[in-house]
Amino acid sequence: MVYILETNSNRLIEADIIIAERKNVPLKKNGWNFNWNQLVQEQDAQTFILKTIELPQSVEGALHLKVENGMLIMDAVEIAPHNIGRNKKRYDYVAGCLIAFACRESFKLEGSYKGFVSFVSKTNLIKWYSENYGATLALGQRMFIDSDAGEKLINKYLYKRS
Repeated sequence: MVYILETNSNRLIEADIIIAERKNVPLKKNGWNFNWNQLVQEQDAQTFILKTIELPQSVEGALHLKVENGMLIMDAVEIAPHNIGRNKKRYDYVAGCLIAFACRESFKLEGSYKGFVSFVSKTNLIKWYSENYGATLALGQRMFIDSDAGEKLINKYLYKRS
């Protein structure tokens, strides 16, 4: 169970991150940027969606993970179109919950990259990932979240806030 912030009431809403299936992924025609229908079919990868308990038919965010060379790759992360923007978004903390979930999944790995999450950022989001999620720029647009930053995100987003 995770909690996301309903922006109009400023109250925490119970949500869950579940494995996505073709029948419940968000669609590009509904304003999503990634082709989640295609991503959910990839072999050797997993797709997850975040839904509230109150409105389980509405996807609030999606995450695509795969393991390459022993490292967890956050291949795609996207929040619902209605959760974008400072003034009009329905829920906040969606991206934080999904990224923290990826960090938690990385601790399940064995080997040198246990606790690390790697991803490629859009240029305009590099500073955002660094400031808000403790990500480090590695090379070009490749970033990573190390185990210390990952634990902080897990504690912040995956446990009930008071």
